[in-house]
Amino acid sequence: MTFENEYLKVVQERFKDVKKLGDRTISQLSKEDLHWSLNDECNSIAIIIQHLSGNMRSRWTDFLTSDGEKPYRNRDGEFKNNIFSKQDLEIIWEQGWSILFNTLSDLRGEDMLRIIQIRSEDHTVIDAIERQMAHYAYHIGQMVYIGKQIKGKEWKTLSITKGESVEYLQYMQQKHKK
Repeated sequence: MTFENEYLKVVQERFKDVKKLGDRTISQLSKEDLHWSLNDECNSIAIIIQHLSGNMRSRWTDFLTSDGEKPYRNRDGEFKNNIFSKQDLEIIWEQGWSILFNTLSDLRGEDMLRIIQIRSEDHTVIDAIERQMAHYAYHIGQMVYIGKQIKGKEWKTLSITKGESVEYLQYMQQKHKK
């Protein structure tokens, strides 16, 4: 296996991990929760979902052959509360991720150093992938934080439960013992 192919395999798994955090956050929240924001300057989870989906559709469609900022994208519109039902938010969430994963699965090792453009700026494919990973992880972290604020004690943790780090480490050591 080449370094480039291993990178593609690993980055797809990392995107899946980041998506799973978002999925598990969305699943814990009601429609009203998804639209909650602290104030008018803060984004709700619904707005973040709209933004991420719009970004994914723009960046990952024709990834190797056209600028990642598509003429049809209305980035400013992504920050307006346009989609009200939880089901519709989940649909656009899945559509964006589907485009991303389909594009990643079509990439080959030899594509990694190709030059593509985002907003007319040159990026290697690796740089463009890493740029999007950082962007999505940032916003999904916001979603998790907002979800935790809303749910309080009812929040179902997405990682190691507080106070159970030692037990978790022991479990992992036992699981991976050779």
